[in-house]
Amino acid sequence: MFKEERESQDFKWEMLGDIELGRPNLGSAVDLSIYRLMQYTIRDALIKEVGVETADKIFYQAGDLSGREFYRNMITGKGSLNEFIEELQMLLKNLKIGILRMESADLEKMELVLTVAEDLDCSGLPVSDEAICTYDEGFIRGLLWEHTGKNFQVREIDCWCSGDRVCRFRAIQVED
Repeated sequence: MFKEERESQDFKWEMLGDIELGRPNLGSAVDLSIYRLMQYTIRDALIKEVGVETADKIFYQAGDLSGREFYRNMITGKGSLNEFIEELQMLLKNLKIGILRMESADLEKMELVLTVAEDLDCSGLPVSDEAICTYDEGFIRGLLWEHTGKNFQVREIDCWCSGDRVCRFRAIQVED
């Protein structure tokens, strides 16, 4: 399933498996520190192998793929942007991923500012000068791509790790 020889290198939702079947006693919940342990050690190993810039590019691409698959498999109301954001807010909160809020939306320019509070990646970490939420940038980009069919550049403009208490992302539609 994850070998190089497979026909397609693309992740498929089915690769997540049947969690209820495989974990009848433990279920799907796991402590956040274990998620972060996995994420940060993978990122550290990538940085040692390929450098920060390439590691961040890989995390962004992984987030993008994750956002696309999340949209295709979890979002049911694919109507207006407001309906999509409302459903996404509910899903992210119920799945304990974070608390999403749309701060602003200029639909003429297709520029959005979104915040995520209590996010998986960095809420509670000490202040540093390191960008942590690269995966989240990609995740938001993938969600927006799937919903609109348009290309977006998503960048984190404020972060818990830079002293803010939410992560703030600016999404701007760009030409392909």
